Amino acid sequence: MLDLESSKKKSEIVVEAKDLWENYRIYHHRNMTIKDTLVRLRRSVYEEFWALKGVSFSVRKGETLGIIGENGSGKSTLLKCIAGILEPSKGELTVNGRISPLLELGAGFHPELSGRENIYINGAILGLTKKQIDERYDEIVAFSELENFIDTQVKYYSSGMYIRLGFAVAVFSDPDILLIDEIMAVGDESFRKKSFDKMKEFKELNKTIILVTHDMSAAARFCDRLILLQHGEITKTGKPKEVVRNYVNNALEDEVRSEKGSRD
Repeated sequence: MLDLESSKKKSEIVVEAKDLWENYRIYHHRNMTIKDTLVRLRRSVYEEFWALKGVSFSVRKGETLGIIGENGSGKSTLLKCIAGILEPSKGELTVNGRISPLLELGAGFHPELSGRENIYINGAILGLTKKQIDERYDEIVAFSELENFIDTQVKYYSSGMYIRLGFAVAVFSDPDILLIDEIMAVGDESFRKKSFDKMKEFKELNKTIILVTHDMSAAARFCDRLILLQHGEITKTGKPKEVVRNYVNNALEDEVRSEKGSRD
């Protein structure tokens, strides 16, 4: 009986990270002369920056996980690893289910093509057949509210229009796991509300959502659990209100220390 329960719990996990590390090389002296280059041939012209340091967590089917933290804390890097855009330098990452990522403004769009053409390209990238895209096309366009601009080249779209089209394609591709970076902040208030309502529908369908946001109110209200990332490490995980409180208190303490240091 215990083995069956353990197996069931394990099967519910759709994303699992074990001791995840990700590093970048930051190169220096890009404008060196040939002489400088020859002199520095045996020296390192870059430094390693670890964006993720030993990150471990799991996400269950139907759970909405929020990831918060300051800029540069590793949030976007973590989402890119989950999406398969980046390969972790070390550690294990397991993803069970079809992913639809909405990570960067305009990502996956071809600027010279129309909104209509980009719907088909993005849909194909997300694993949909042409028939499936045909069946969902009207819903995608209606949700994006871009009927009058759907045959316009997307290079003329505003950032808000990009978000509308990208989000509509992402949600109507019917993924098992929806990844959203903080680009939702770009859209107008009415579309943000519409988007959150759609994500609530996802939750009711037992879909998994992983959300990066700077909106602490939305994080506390919408997510089932939060992870706080600081300098590439998970420093707190748990109930949304507790994690938000910890994050805000730490930020205030840092601000007080900074002000005190500047006076000294």
